[in-house]
Amino acid sequence: MVVNSLRSWLHQLRQEGKLKYVNREVDRRYELAAVSKKADGLYCLQFNHVRGSNIPVVTNIAHSRDLIALALGVRKEKLAEHFAWAQGHPGQCQLIPPGQAPVKSKIMQPDLRSLPIVIHHEKDGGAFITAGLLIAKDPETGIRNVSIHRLQMFSPKHLGILMLPRHLRQIYQKAEAMNAPLDIAIVIGVDPIPLLASQAQVPLGYDEFAVAAALYGQPFPMVRCETVNLEVPAQAEIVLEGRMLPHVRHMEGPFGEFPKTYTPSYPKPMIELTAMTTRNNPIYHTIVPASNEHFLIGGIPREGGLFETMSKTVTCVRHVRFTPGGTCRFHAIVSIAKKSDEEPKNAILAAINGSQDIKHIVIVDQDINIFNNLDVEWAIATRTQAARDVIIARDLPGNLLDPSARNSISDKMGIDATVPLGHYERFAKMHIPGEEKIVLNNYLSN
Repeated sequence: MVVNSLRSWLHQLRQEGKLKYVNREVDRRYELAAVSKKADGLYCLQFNHVRGSNIPVVTNIAHSRDLIALALGVRKEKLAEHFAWAQGHPGQCQLIPPGQAPVKSKIMQPDLRSLPIVIHHEKDGGAFITAGLLIAKDPETGIRNVSIHRLQMFSPKHLGILMLPRHLRQIYQKAEAMNAPLDIAIVIGVDPIPLLASQAQVPLGYDEFAVAAALYGQPFPMVRCETVNLEVPAQAEIVLEGRMLPHVRHMEGPFGEFPKTYTPSYPKPMIELTAMTTRNNPIYHTIVPASNEHFLIGGIPREGGLFETMSKTVTCVRHVRFTPGGTCRFHAIVSIAKKSDEEPKNAILAAINGSQDIKHIVIVDQDINIFNNLDVEWAIATRTQAARDVIIARDLPGNLLDPSARNSISDKMGIDATVPLGHYERFAKMHIPGEEKIVLNNYLSN
């Protein structure tokens, strides 16, 4: 692998010409996020002078499919399939001594004011940690869970947290029912692989770091925490240790989320920090909400989960893509090699059942490039009749953060944009022989 830490990844990005440095002073309130948005999809940025902090900040570290494919060592067309394979072939985590773990270089009392935590958007309720891997263990089984949540800074050692109705909320509710705090660790500053693994579409009781180990192709080095009964990635930049308090709530938000809208302020659980460990000269990572990095880190694991789920019932599935226009959550394009005209509709139903987030699904033939939005739109335009090829399913579970949903209830739509069997010649794309070999500059004069 070309990557095993944030620092090795930044080195690789520098070699690829994808890392740029911002050496003028920037304000962590809006300015840093605004500059990052301008570079979205173009460069990873390292801000070396953030006002009020001596810690550099990196953004956009996984801003394209090409970069993520580089980190995983596969072609970008195979990302979903490769991630699905990793979920089905978990690796091992390896516990190492603290003296061998860079993240143990400094051990101190927690003080969030020492970190360059960013205020991203105009109406955000404050400064939020957005790229922290939150680690917890199920109090009944002891099995580790890894996920990413927005974390609002309330005080030097207190954070608020939004938990959607997924695994961490279930784990916290178990601890709260016991009137017990839940040990947690927040890991900031890792390469793209653990970030992607944290979003794996796996059942409760499945360690996401085992997916990371599979993606690395070797055991994942971990080290024990100082004040809580957890293990964290040894190569991380920063670790915050603490406990999620039972029956304590504090107003959290508003916050600009992945649908590019604000979620309102509500009472949320509170985390109380107990320790902080770091590397020497740590680097802080923030994910700008609704950036390509935000979409892809969440989207590619969902593609892998959907590919795996659909392949169990629809054997003709070839490729899966969540689109950035659908925030890599709500819109999916699926390529199939159909053998009957019923299979596209079966694929639509499998997709709806395979992902609660999906609202719109388009099924296309293999001659359509699902990574080319114009090609997909062309397939819809020339191969679809609404009365025949559109399926609508009403009142199904959706995403809590979808502003159009009704208390998380959403309608879903599937479009069959495939060619009827036996009629391909009527729908075949025009082609100019030799066009793909033409190098335009060879024909142009000054």
